[in-house]
Amino acid sequence: MKAVLGFEDGDFVTGEGFGVKGECAGELVFNTQMTGYMESLSDPSYFGQILMFTFPQIGNYGVDEQNFQNPRVCALGCIAKEICEIPEHEPSVRKYFEKHGLLGMTGVDTRALTIKARVYGTMRAALVVGSDDGEYAVGLAKRTPTICDIIPIPEVSCREPYHIPGSGKRIAVIDLGIKKNMLYSLSKRNGDLYVFPYNATSDQVRACKPDALFVSNGPGDPKQAPDAIRCIQDLLGELPVFGICMGNQVSALALGGDTYKLKFGHRGANQPVRFSDGRIFITTQNHGFAVDAESLPEGCKVTYSNVNDGTVEGFENKDLCLTTVQFHPEAHGGPRDTEVHFFDALFRRLK
Repeated sequence: MKAVLGFEDGDFVTGEGFGVKGECAGELVFNTQMTGYMESLSDPSYFGQILMFTFPQIGNYGVDEQNFQNPRVCALGCIAKEICEIPEHEPSVRKYFEKHGLLGMTGVDTRALTIKARVYGTMRAALVVGSDDGEYAVGLAKRTPTICDIIPIPEVSCREPYHIPGSGKRIAVIDLGIKKNMLYSLSKRNGDLYVFPYNATSDQVRACKPDALFVSNGPGDPKQAPDAIRCIQDLLGELPVFGICMGNQVSALALGGDTYKLKFGHRGANQPVRFSDGRIFITTQNHGFAVDAESLPEGCKVTYSNVNDGTVEGFENKDLCLTTVQFHPEAHGGPRDTEVHFFDALFRRLK
């Protein structure tokens, strides 16, 4: 089956399609993980994006839905140099994509496309499976709104509040597109979780009488999350606030800080961050925006920084009991360097 990937700059590449015939358009982003491909594809933070893997072959161990971070694949499409046709366990990636009506493309030089993104920045792209019409794919890419112009969070947040019982501290969770393993990391420490949609008000959060507020990851531009920003503003100083990924970014915006779009983002399971005590952790990350360190108000301290480019990977404000990280300490599918480090510290601060 033919397939073509067109870019907003006029370039296009052709390859072999897998899954079903169809088309999608959004940012093309790359992930450097060697494993955890289905965890990434089902990560709600990829909603509105086409996900490309830099590792030459994916699918070696098949598809295990137990490890999905969302019940469905959230990425618009998948690009890989090669997919394994005879994996260790069934179903294969190809069979899974065919069964669930998903779009994929193989047989392209993913390393070259990664270099293109690193040199020129993340671009809008269109994947068309069942055709090799490059001009059509390029035109579709050019017509696609940028990631800053779409509002994807309502598509991946829960529709109604729900409760995950626990015998420990009560934590209100704002779901901006939460990964399953974040809830698991909170629950296995006996957290009594009250999960709210992206547009929950501070009064709704107060009604469950929480011991803390936790703000999750999510897709898109953090400035497109005004409800979460407002909720954090209302509760800062009243409740301890913790955030991961977009939770880090919207917390900075709630304080009057600023965020900006990275050239090509940080996505993969081998991202090094330096803690304030000098330790370096290898982390999982998935974000295209970052907090502007210079914009953080007095009282805030950058606690983690990216070893590669120096960007903010976490900050805190002790006076307001606010602690956030940009990376993913729930770490599914790995590495697990920071799972205990972050979540145990969260619960220690609630004693």
